[in-house]
Amino acid sequence: MRAKQCVPVCARLVLVLVMTTAVLLAPPPPLFAAGAPVADVTVPTVGRTWPVGLRPRVLRGWEPPATAYGRGHRGVDLTATPGTPVRAVAAGRVSFAGRVAGKGVVSVELTGTGEPPLRTTYEPVTASVEEGEEVEPGEVIGTVDATGSHCTVTCVHWGLRRDETYLNPLSLLPPWLLRRGPSRLLPVWS
Repeated sequence: MRAKQCVPVCARLVLVLVMTTAVLLAPPPPLFAAGAPVADVTVPTVGRTWPVGLRPRVLRGWEPPATAYGRGHRGVDLTATPGTPVRAVAAGRVSFAGRVAGKGVVSVELTGTGEPPLRTTYEPVTASVEEGEEVEPGEVIGTVDATGSHCTVTCVHWGLRRDETYLNPLSLLPPWLLRRGPSRLLPVWS
């Protein structure tokens, strides 16, 4: 009788071990669009926080255009609900806070990133800062607008430029911020 009871329990344990091993050995999901460079070596990792949330989902990654006026995606789209605080990813000075083509935009020139300095952009955002204001990493610079997003769901478009050259904003973040948290095992219920 005991051997018959062990079969379902043992089978579940083996299944849990196999699934756990598969999860631990599987590569992490991609953070960037297929073919997009992972990091730009000209971008210092000065970021100290995500613009929204603790680890938002990247809805659309950075897709650099082949030419200056070519098709592409000159930033990343991060999931965010309307009213979510938008934070400066690094220290800098607000270079613009206002509306462009009907959308709220905040731009921050990042401190200590060379000449010309790197500039991050966030949209659609209702600004809580003014042009010329100094901001610290993690400081709230506005909130996500309910309208003006180009995503199918509300999102924040986060961009990065040096002069007229668009760069991958995820390159600002250190690896420990880009990685997902550790895997968690859940109980198996019979």
